[in-house]
Amino acid sequence: MIGIERKPAPLRGLLRSGHRLYLLPRDLLTGEAAEAEVEAGSAHWLAGGPVAFRAVDLIMRSGPAVQMARAPVETLADHDIPDLDGRLRRLCGPRPLLGKATVPLLMGIVNATPDSFFDGGHHAGAEAAIAHGRALAAQGAAILDIGGESTRPGAEPVPLDEERRRTEPVVRALAADGHTVSIDSRNAAVMAAALDAGAAWVNDVSGLSHDPAAAALVAARGCPVVLMHMRGEPRTMQAEPRYDCAPLDVYDELEARVLAAEQAGIARDRILVDPGYGFAKTVAHNLQVTSWLAVLHGLGCPVLFGASRKSSIGKLSRGEPASDRLAGSIALALAGVARGAQVLRVHDVAETAQALAVQRALDAAER
Repeated sequence: MIGIERKPAPLRGLLRSGHRLYLLPRDLLTGEAAEAEVEAGSAHWLAGGPVAFRAVDLIMRSGPAVQMARAPVETLADHDIPDLDGRLRRLCGPRPLLGKATVPLLMGIVNATPDSFFDGGHHAGAEAAIAHGRALAAQGAAILDIGGESTRPGAEPVPLDEERRRTEPVVRALAADGHTVSIDSRNAAVMAAALDAGAAWVNDVSGLSHDPAAAALVAARGCPVVLMHMRGEPRTMQAEPRYDCAPLDVYDELEARVLAAEQAGIARDRILVDPGYGFAKTVAHNLQVTSWLAVLHGLGCPVLFGASRKSSIGKLSRGEPASDRLAGSIALALAGVARGAQVLRVHDVAETAQALAVQRALDAAER
């Protein structure tokens, strides 16, 4: 990354007033190697596992200036790290929201829209969307995310009545089947209708910042909520996005949304965070945020990662359209899991589940 000054450890005296400190887990590992190193005290579990980390990049930031030094986990107490115990609890602790589920969980995308960037119009009618949701659940989706408004770059807002009309019957039918359903909406009225119809989660691309009534609604309903990072509106978000340091800016802005949600009465253990791959970010920003995805575990919330079929895949390859971006989607999904993502939001559930099964088998083969 541009503009990062690497420093030798130890860091005593470098953490001055006015500096922000971030802990980025490094030397990530899984399987028997992870278990052995955690047992030996040379690694810590990341967010309760199954990924562990042997080192941490201590990242100090003052304005645009970023300094970094790497420290093995067994030497962290040798550095002047404010609230080290609290930081490690947030970074390493299990996520109660996910219970004992095997992670990552797959969130299957059900777009009940005519204009979503990948499958717009394929499942626009309620019956087609319901059938698609049932198929995704059969393929291994633990959560079905129902959306009635496209938030692709350049998308125009959808009237509330139309968004409700598209989503409510789909939510009702899939929830009645016994599936865990999430409503993908920025609008409190749509969230409320979906929750009344049986939705269990709310997924808000604005991080509860779009609709002033949304945070209070989620607090009152006591449901889990995904806070995604985005700047601006979908219609304009890709107009020359700029960051001083994209991963740290995303961290700071998500932290602000988490704190705002807590102030509204939403417990942190009901919040998931999503870095918003492809939302108000260039290809370079997306790569930087994905590379440093593990830093987000410092917020103490489960991390959801959704890069499925995004345009940056084609830009990094041969310009393929969304219909030909499956391989890149799986590559990004595996990269997210390797950095501790606990939920993957995907269009292609069966294919992603297959890739994860192979990866788990490889990890187990080390034992």
